[in-house]
Amino acid sequence: MISVVIPAYNEERNLPATVAALRMLPEVDEIVVVDDGSADGTGSVAEELGCRVVRFARNQGKGAALTAGARAANGDILVFLDADLGASAAEARRLLSPVMAGEADMVIGCLPSARRPGGLGLVKTLAAAGVRWLAGMPATAALSGQRALRRAVLEAVGELSAGFGVEVGLTIDAARAGFRVLEVPVAMHHRETGRDVRGFLHRGRQLVHVCRALARRAMRRVAERVTNRVPLP
Repeated sequence: MISVVIPAYNEERNLPATVAALRMLPEVDEIVVVDDGSADGTGSVAEELGCRVVRFARNQGKGAALTAGARAANGDILVFLDADLGASAAEARRLLSPVMAGEADMVIGCLPSARRPGGLGLVKTLAAAGVRWLAGMPATAALSGQRALRRAVLEAVGELSAGFGVEVGLTIDAARAGFRVLEVPVAMHHRETGRDVRGFLHRGRQLVHVCRALARRAMRRVAERVTNRVPLP
């Protein structure tokens, strides 16, 4: 069974097109929407669209939303997608194919380049360097929220990182646990943040969350080496 999990915060306008695109995929058995404390009608819209809905009374962040959505889902294969993908959500098939074929345990979607100037690339560069150092894996889309994975991956890695650190943390943990992680190009598009106050505030929060996720795993790596008396590089 395949379940799509969509964390959503104030996405009542974008959700219908995203869900409609997913309904066109015969591989998808259920759609779980986590209303992460939205102030609009996100949860009600999701229910009207026939989705299974998990509601938070207050905003708890992406990591908590994905955790709750995965617990509510029935699938042994999970697809994590953003709520604002619209028609491009149909590209989820590219994420699913390698997992269904037994070629990968987790597939991460590499989105096209941004259509307008965004940040300075600091968070993306930091995430890629962290994955390379902590998991020995080259990564170009460590921050991508579009991914398909076997439930066994989540069960093995345990607790997901909070907030926007969830993707880079999951990538590192899955690779270090020996799972096969694959990146594939997808023609997905979602809302982009620009070089305005709102955009820089978003990237600032993302930077803090990613740093926390990397720091936690770096400390774990040091502890493991000390325990095993392996000299640090």
